[in-house]
Amino acid sequence: MNLEGFLAQLAALATALVLAPLLTGWVNQWRAWLQNRSAPPLTQPLRVLHKLFRKETVMAHEASPLYRAAPYIVFACMLLAAAIIPTLATTLPLARAADAIALVGLFALARLFISLAAMDVGTPFGGLGARREMLVGFLAEPAFLMVLFTASLISDSTSLATIVSSLGQRELAILPSLAFAGVAFTMVSLAENARVPVDNPATHLELTMIHEALLLEYSGRHLALMEWAASLKLFAYSCAGLALFFPWGVAQANDRMALAFALPVLVAKLAVGGIGLALVETILAKMRIFRVPEFLATAFLLGVLALLVQLLLGA
Repeated sequence: MNLEGFLAQLAALATALVLAPLLTGWVNQWRAWLQNRSAPPLTQPLRVLHKLFRKETVMAHEASPLYRAAPYIVFACMLLAAAIIPTLATTLPLARAADAIALVGLFALARLFISLAAMDVGTPFGGLGARREMLVGFLAEPAFLMVLFTASLISDSTSLATIVSSLGQRELAILPSLAFAGVAFTMVSLAENARVPVDNPATHLELTMIHEALLLEYSGRHLALMEWAASLKLFAYSCAGLALFFPWGVAQANDRMALAFALPVLVAKLAVGGIGLALVETILAKMRIFRVPEFLATAFLLGVLALLVQLLLGA
C-alpha cells in the first residue's frame, strides 16, 4: 500500500464518518418537510452523538463482556463495510481487498452481535427486538446476495471495485436485470435499515419497533456508537446502491483531481437518494410485522428474476 493510496483510504473513512450522520439528518429534514412539520437542523445527529459521548454510561448488573464489547464490534463492522464499498474511488486499498460476499458477511456479523447483546441482559423487549432483527436478516441477506450476483455476472467478478469499474465504463442503457435488481435492492435496503414500511425509526412503541428495541438498555458512549453505526449502515447501503446502479463519478485512479471531483458527486447523489427515501417513508405506511416475510420474499424473487434474466438472456 503506497502513501497516496493510504491517504485516499483515510479520506474515504473520514468522509463516511462525517457524511453518515449528515445523511440521517438530511433524511429526517425532508421527512419533516414533506409531512408539513418543523424540521430539525441538518447537524442534529452530530449534536446527539456529541451529547451521548459526554454522558455517563449506565450498565445493567447482568451485562456480560459481550454486551460491553458489542457497540465497538458493531461500529467497526459498519465502518469497515463503508470502507470496502467504492464510494470515492475503485483503487482504494480496502475496496480492492474485499468482495461482495465479504460485505454481506460484515452486515451479518454486526447483526449477530447486536442481537446477542440485546438478549444478554434478559429484558423482554431486547429479546423481542433480537428475534425480529434475525428474522429480517434471514430473509434480506439472500435477496441482497441475488442482487450482488446479478451485478457480478455482468462484470465477471465478485469484487466490488471491479463491478463498479465495469458498470461505470458501460454505455448508458437500462438493463432489465439491473432494473429488477434495483427494485429488490431498494426493498432490502428499507428492511435492513429499519425504515418504513418495515420499521419506523421515529417510533417508541415497543410492540412494533425492531431496531430501537435492540438499544433500549444502552446509554452514553455505547448508545452513541450504536446510533453512529446505524447511520453508517444507511450510508453503506446508500453507497452500495449508488455504486451498483449509478456508478458514474467514482474515480478510477488515486488521482487527487479525480478524488476531489468524486466527493461532490457522491454528496449530490446521496442528497437525491435521501430525498427519495424521505418521500417513500412519507407515502408508505408501516406494515404489520407478519407481512414483512412476504415483503422480503418478493424482494428475493425479484433478485432471482434479475439473476435469471442476466444469466439466460444477458440483458
